[in-house]
Amino acid sequence: MTENPFLSPSDLPYQLPPFAAVETGHYLPAFEAGMAEQLQAVEAIAADPAEPTFENTVVALERSGLGTLKRVSLVFFNKLSSDTDDDLNAIESEISPRLAAHADKILLNAALYERIEAVWEQREKLELDEQDERLLERYRTEFVRGGAALDEDGKARLSAINTELAELASKFNQQILADINDAAVHVTDRAELDGLGEDQIGAAAAAAKERGLDGWLITQSNFSRHPLLEDLKDRGLRERLYKATIGRGAGNAETLLRMVRLRAEKAQLLGYEHFAAYIAADQTAGNAGIIAERLAGLAEASVRNARREAAELQAVIDADGGGFALAAWDWSYYAKQVRQAKYGFDAEALKPYLELDRVLVDGVFYAAEQEFGLTFEERKDLAGYHPEARVWEVFDGREPLGLFVGDFFTRDSKKGGAWMNPLVVQSDLTGDKPVVVNNLNIVKPSEGQPALVTVDNVTTLFHEFGHALHGLLSACRYPKTSMTSTPRDFVEYPSQVNEMWEDWPEVTANYMRHFETGEAAPAGLIAQWKAAGKFGEGFASTEYLGAALLDQAWHRLTPEEVPDGGDDAFAAVEAFERKALEDAGIYMPEIAPRYRSGYFAHISIGYAAGYYSYIWSEILDADTVEWFKEHGGLTRENGDHFRATLLSKGGSIDPMESFRRFRGRDAEIDPLLERRGLK
Repeated sequence: MTENPFLSPSDLPYQLPPFAAVETGHYLPAFEAGMAEQLQAVEAIAADPAEPTFENTVVALERSGLGTLKRVSLVFFNKLSSDTDDDLNAIESEISPRLAAHADKILLNAALYERIEAVWEQREKLELDEQDERLLERYRTEFVRGGAALDEDGKARLSAINTELAELASKFNQQILADINDAAVHVTDRAELDGLGEDQIGAAAAAAKERGLDGWLITQSNFSRHPLLEDLKDRGLRERLYKATIGRGAGNAETLLRMVRLRAEKAQLLGYEHFAAYIAADQTAGNAGIIAERLAGLAEASVRNARREAAELQAVIDADGGGFALAAWDWSYYAKQVRQAKYGFDAEALKPYLELDRVLVDGVFYAAEQEFGLTFEERKDLAGYHPEARVWEVFDGREPLGLFVGDFFTRDSKKGGAWMNPLVVQSDLTGDKPVVVNNLNIVKPSEGQPALVTVDNVTTLFHEFGHALHGLLSACRYPKTSMTSTPRDFVEYPSQVNEMWEDWPEVTANYMRHFETGEAAPAGLIAQWKAAGKFGEGFASTEYLGAALLDQAWHRLTPEEVPDGGDDAFAAVEAFERKALEDAGIYMPEIAPRYRSGYFAHISIGYAAGYYSYIWSEILDADTVEWFKEHGGLTRENGDHFRATLLSKGGSIDPMESFRRFRGRDAEIDPLLERRGLK
């Protein structure tokens, strides 16, 4: 084996990890070396005979985890999500519980906690600036919420819970990826694909060929609503595809019930009524009751709108002589018919104007240039972690800012969904500049065909790049509070704001160009697209809120209230899910939650009891969009203000204080209600 590249900083530009030198066998030794390095540093801090100070305790603790462990962790977990294999999965299964135990060795270190408390008690005398104060507050909160104040029996039990939860999360996510691949629908009769474009049919043929199958293969996404349901004319295939999609999760039922029970026990051990209360206490929402009240109010209006939409769809079915009641697998297909009838919009007509590279460079990058003065230069000399991962150098005017890595296509080794990860964390303390990754799951075109994307893909490109901007524009002192290190119910806010530029007139004029002729998309077609986007908010809100309320329902249980799986854990999970949605008043058989329990990846990767955060963040987002509109839209002046007061701050100050500095007041909910038709 070659020399382990994680044991020293990379000498590539911006410390981009040297992916070409990374071998699978490097990961585990690097994790072990990194944990040993950090524990040695932590023991030295805890045993320091000098009086505790901010520098010798808090800053020293911050520095303790920035070496080998940080380097290998950022690379490994990004690779695990975007291009995994059996060997990486095996490493995750081994290392995740060990990392949880490692974290507990730090958080449950009594001597270290005493030093942090000593600094906390004298904080008003230390002349700390706001970034110092925030770092101290985050560490103190992390130790308290991590069980540092528990007795020895409590600490031992908490550590055992955390270790098992890490094992279960690894198992849960690996099962989701296996289920996504197993639930692909094999089609042998081309006639069943009627309604799909040639690019979609070609992609399905390529997917079948890749797995050694004849015919066509419709691969799965992680959502309950498959994107091809709106195009497939064959109702039988629609039903088969839908049932394959929502039928996933049986293999995760026992794992889910065990995770929920352990989280409930953990919350009570730490003094909270349930896990939802434990999570809410450290978010901007602050209180699980407030979250429940807000979601319940939105759910009522969402279902009302969804039922109105369902009646419109049923009318189309009846007018066509369908002779059947609207079912879940019909919704997307007939919603498309209604959009076409009401607004004259056909998404397929827009698709030739949505070529991936043009959307990215002339849309996403262009908006960032107009708003913040950023420019992008593709660095084909720098290798990503996969041949499809492309690297761009980002400049702030003439100043080098960081690197952006884009990995856009779906593959069997990539988990579903879309996300942003850091590979190098920005910090003034270390002098490191940011390196960030966006991962999407766009269906790869067949060889020689253009990568034409859907409108939903365009939204996702802008959204995920909003996360990237939050990382790239970070100007924070400490790694722990830089980039996107904010509460879960705030972190989605900047990414949602960035979605506004996808249909901004000067941006669409720049990127919506025909992939063959370069002609601009007709103004009428763009107008139809924008108008049609207003239809379907009932479905979209109900689908999302179903998942958010389901997440809350699972995590408001006490250990004793968690269902006993018995001989059929999957049936127990499905029964709980049905009752939870009915009790919340959001159950509609025509609309499944955006994620059902068995493939709800968010609740195993940090969003447990936190999936509400998207709608919570959208309150800030909608209010921010109003501010941009009131102040002239896409201008450098507006972008510079947004950057200086909010984006650059990461989590280095209280996030809601940064919002107030940006907006001049607290957020108001009316813009969100208007946007979603919920007033």
